[in-house]
Amino acid sequence: MYEWNKNQPIFLQIRQKIVEMILNENVKSGEALPSVRQLATELSVNPLTVTKAYQSLVDMQIIEKKRGLGMFVMENSQKELLSVEREKFLSDEWPQILKRLESLGIKLKELIKKEAGA
Repeated sequence: MYEWNKNQPIFLQIRQKIVEMILNENVKSGEALPSVRQLATELSVNPLTVTKAYQSLVDMQIIEKKRGLGMFVMENSQKELLSVEREKFLSDEWPQILKRLESLGIKLKELIKKEAGA
């Protein structure tokens, strides 16, 4: 069973799961996503929650509805998402990581050196 983060709406967590599937190319441009019912059953959530997650991706022009067929990944979605996710990381997550490193007394050069030696 999937563990949900109580501090974030479930539909946003589902959306992020789908974004990661597209970024990792588990689902490629032109391919169908699981049906709303199928994904709702897999994740043990209300189908309306999955619908809300899908709709947010439709609004972002990452996926598209094909009447009678389901949801499909749009052309260039992986490239678009990569750009959006990188920007989000650099503007939101990276500054927090740098603050955490500073509070722990860890120098960025140390991390790079450690990674290069690993």
